[in-house]
Amino acid sequence: MRKFLASLRGAASDRKGVTAAEYAILAVAVVIIVGIAATQFGTALKSAFQNIGSQISTQQSAVSTNVAAR
Repeated sequence: MRKFLASLRGAASDRKGVTAAEYAILAVAVVIIVGIAATQFGTALKSAFQNIGSQISTQQSAVSTNVAAR
């Protein structure tokens, strides 16, 4: 019984487990925040990247046309 109580006291004074739990809670919070941000800004980001892609394609076509004309 004394060994069991001593092991419980040792586990309670061990700070490594507490630190790991804190990091796990922090990681979960980050995942939740990133998920919420992706949900809120997903449509706007998709539209922005599509616009950028269209502009790149337009410029690429213009450059190709100018090079071919030379």
